Amino acid sequence: MGKYICHSIYLDYIVGMKFVLAPDKYKGSLTGREFCDTVESGLKKVFPEAKVVKTPLADGGDGTIKIVADYLDASSVSVRVKDPLFRDIEARYLLSGDGLTAYIEMSEASGYKLLSKGEMNCMHTTSLGTGELILDALEKGARKIVLGIGGSATNDGGMGMAQALGHTFLDKNGKALEPVGKNLVHVDQILRKNVHPNLSQAVIQVACDVNNPFHGENGAAKVYGAQKGASAAEIGFLDQGLAHFAQVLHSVFGVDVQKIPGAGAAGGVGGGAVVFLNADLVSGVDLVMQMAHFEEVLADADWVITGEGQLDGQTFSGKTINGVIRAAQQKDIPVAAFCGSVNLSIEEMQQMGLAYAVSILNEVGNLDEAKTKSSRNLELASYNFAHLLKISKA
Repeated sequence: MGKYICHSIYLDYIVGMKFVLAPDKYKGSLTGREFCDTVESGLKKVFPEAKVVKTPLADGGDGTIKIVADYLDASSVSVRVKDPLFRDIEARYLLSGDGLTAYIEMSEASGYKLLSKGEMNCMHTTSLGTGELILDALEKGARKIVLGIGGSATNDGGMGMAQALGHTFLDKNGKALEPVGKNLVHVDQILRKNVHPNLSQAVIQVACDVNNPFHGENGAAKVYGAQKGASAAEIGFLDQGLAHFAQVLHSVFGVDVQKIPGAGAAGGVGGGAVVFLNADLVSGVDLVMQMAHFEEVLADADWVITGEGQLDGQTFSGKTINGVIRAAQQKDIPVAAFCGSVNLSIEEMQQMGLAYAVSILNEVGNLDEAKTKSSRNLELASYNFAHLLKISKA
């Protein structure tokens, strides 16, 4: 009799299994949704009756807009704005079904993806287009704006964004300044009389997962300037400009942006958003999980499966997997990570809180070959994981 009771319990376990799939994308290979579909296929080859809940996530960086569209029940709004070099482009943002919430991704208007390699130089780029997207959302009636600031091509401290919303920047001679990085050092006055009236009525959250200060050795220019095309001399000049701009902001607004963790994000847009938009800087993955009602999704889950292209030390710093682990730990749910590559020690994995982690690469080859086989390898990794679970519970 005991044998049959145990078999019944085992069958109940198999039928009642609930997996929550909560990945980021495999950049250049699989979207979050494709990850979910592939992992579901592997799991159901072992647990055909299991419940699989697909909740693709992101951390507020480039591409998050594709994830949050479903969670917001949002439509895409196209607007003619300025790109980082003041050229006219069509950029888009999301507006929720009730028209009250907008999700804006800075990279759509002010991102490096809009520039060729030869055009990259954050001395001359602007966040103006991002401000124009915010302005359009406010004029359409949005009262909550979520701004993702990953992938920016700028180092203007938010000058461009602020100008689009009605701020004017003058030099010591009273001449209006073009809102680009090289002019930060010349800002002497900031006029606020033309700021759009709807701005003060809006709640604005900025997805920010770095802690860089506005200026200094770990600031916007010195950490990110080189990858945005600035030379060593230009980086020093931009850092001086940010330090000067911070003093002006403190004088005009009474806010010391240098003391705000994350103020250096997106070339100083993190700090600029706090000052000019009265925004809150919050974790990007936490914002997306909130939109996805992730805490409710986790109810009664047996496992959470997450993943991204590379699991390494940076995952500790606000990345999607880290946010997923934090949420799952609150409910004592184990987390497995299926990643393109894993570059962590066992101790680091344990410190992170992962119960299981695996690289889906199963043969030697170059990166491009690995990307073409991601789906097949991910399905196999999912199948193997499920088979291990089945054996452990049998």
